[in-house]
Amino acid sequence: MSATDLIRDTIEKNDVVLYMKGTKMMPQCGFSSRVAGVLNYMGVDFTDVNVLADPEIRQGIKDFSDWPTIPQLYVKGEFVGGCDIVTEMTLSGELDALFEAKGVKFDKEAADKIREANA
Repeated sequence: MSATDLIRDTIEKNDVVLYMKGTKMMPQCGFSSRVAGVLNYMGVDFTDVNVLADPEIRQGIKDFSDWPTIPQLYVKGEFVGGCDIVTEMTLSGELDALFEAKGVKFDKEAADKIREANA
């Protein structure tokens, strides 16, 4: 299976996928840590893919999304963005709205606490 096929298969079979450096329990870069931290804090059940474990996936995800950086968040097969976009969406409430529209379970109180702490 090619990297592109593996990426497509992972995104189609999992509601929320984060392509990141490291894992959700042990991120290996600050940007990946921030996005994984937001998702973990909000109680989102997500699949993590460690791009450091496979150079083909690391390059393949950049080609797949036509987005040059990692981390990359996908929700219900849709590319959402990287660290800056996810941070902005979290603070504006757009990420909550996306999760609600897509039927992804998350802790609304935790999302509100993130916004309160950053107000």
